[in-house]
Amino acid sequence: MDKGKNILITGASGLVGSHIAHYFSRYEKNVYCLVRKGSNTDFIKDLPVKIIYGEIIDFACLETLFKGMDWIIHTAAKVTDWGNYPDYYLTNVTGTLNVMKAAFRNNIRNVIITGSVSSYGEENSSVLKDETFGFRSHYPYAFHRILPSGMNNYRDTKAEATRQAMAFAGQHGINLTVLEPVWIYGENESKSGFYEYLKIARSGMPLMPGSRSNTFHVIYARELARAYYLTFQKQLMGIHRIIIGNREPENMQSIYGLFCREAGLKKPRNIPKWIIYPVALILESLFLLLKRNFPPVLMRSRVNMFYDSIGFSTANAEKLIGFKNQVDLETGIHKTVQWYKKNKWI
Repeated sequence: MDKGKNILITGASGLVGSHIAHYFSRYEKNVYCLVRKGSNTDFIKDLPVKIIYGEIIDFACLETLFKGMDWIIHTAAKVTDWGNYPDYYLTNVTGTLNVMKAAFRNNIRNVIITGSVSSYGEENSSVLKDETFGFRSHYPYAFHRILPSGMNNYRDTKAEATRQAMAFAGQHGINLTVLEPVWIYGENESKSGFYEYLKIARSGMPLMPGSRSNTFHVIYARELARAYYLTFQKQLMGIHRIIIGNREPENMQSIYGLFCREAGLKKPRNIPKWIIYPVALILESLFLLLKRNFPPVLMRSRVNMFYDSIGFSTANAEKLIGFKNQVDLETGIHKTVQWYKKNKWI
């Protein structure tokens, strides 16, 4: 592999992007980290990378910044479960297409973008979904037609971004790999749910949504970054979608139990869904009615995640890029919680 290639990572200050920057900077000399002005760059500021500033919603900016680049790794996105559909669309769809177009205008033929397994649907399923499953992003929550879910806005726009990026790559001869991670945990994570759970447990809350029987699919952030590097090394030709996760989904009770044990906290007892779901529906309805710019603690999407079994097949990742997770769940959670403690997050 030519070590002189120029690699640009969008969203490099975020959870996924920062871990990719860490991993790539160990092996590659010319790593450029694109971040928005005002972003917290603490996790990448000491790396041997060049930090540049720009917005993926600004095509002219990207067209200029992409000059001289050989690879684009696109991770920037609006990743939250609260907000209006146009805001998601602008960042996730328009922004991703801007990346693809700017790459094409600069004759960059190798692009990796970050998709989402939520494109396949995150409803309760006994089937491990794979890349042939199709786009089924919209979750039919109770009253979802009159009470839109921000989580659906995220899922639907990530699915649409993947569709449009693949179509553009096919039309213009770009080698495109869409890496689709399962639920991510790891250092520098504060918004994907696990850290929030620990904060609530630390507060002494005796009860939380949860089930002993459902499974959930996770991936340690540093392992995910390794998958990006394996994809870069393979330099796959054509267009591919690859689900990245641990080899098997895990029991959710075990996941949160391990987080609490490592943090020295008592895990809250589980509340049956039939009790907590109406509370979440009422809270979410009130916050939408009042047009709050922040979400309630409980919402339909957050509650369902605690009870649905969500799993995916990672066979394609092993076949195409040789990826199998090397860090097991217990080790990954131990490293994550130690990082929380070191940085006084808990």
